[in-house]
Amino acid sequence: MNMSKTLLALFAAAGLCLAGGANAATGSKEARDQAIKSAEATYKSDKAACDALKANAKDICMEEAKGKEKVAKAEANAAYEGTPKARESARKARADATYEVAKEKCDDLAGNAKDVCVKEAKAAHVKAVADAKVDRVAADSSTTAMQKTSEARKDAAEDKRDADYKVAIEKCDSLAGAPKDACVKDAKMKYGKT
Repeated sequence: MNMSKTLLALFAAAGLCLAGGANAATGSKEARDQAIKSAEATYKSDKAACDALKANAKDICMEEAKGKEKVAKAEANAAYEGTPKARESARKARADATYEVAKEKCDDLAGNAKDVCVKEAKAAHVKAVADAKVDRVAADSSTTAMQKTSEARKDAAEDKRDADYKVAIEKCDSLAGAPKDACVKDAKMKYGKT
């Protein structure tokens, strides 16, 4: 499995893991407050479990615990508010948490492999945030919103293409001489860079 597929699988799995907790909120303030208290209690428990680990495994565990709490709180707030902006914030919190865990996992690598891993994590983050923004803009059904949705989709596509380009260029850094030049040229052509 290549690094891109590994990171995509990681983002999908982390998104599922981090999504739990706040979904029980039904739009009431009490349900939101209870979900937040539950997230805080779960964080304390998860953090205590991380104390038994060492080195980067402990760092990864801590990022997972922090991310899980932030996502649960954001989802509780999104369920309470019920607005496209709140749902976007919850998706962004999930993307941020997943990104932080992915970056921490990249610390187990070295050299160009680590650099590529970090760029791929960033690219996945950019894509998730861009998609969340497009969905928020698309949730508004007015005529101006349709124009804004089109613009948001265009911006998202550009952001995603730029992120993929950065990954491709980073992969070229493992090469030297003519192969590196060819790799950079191919990346520029593929992603419309001059």
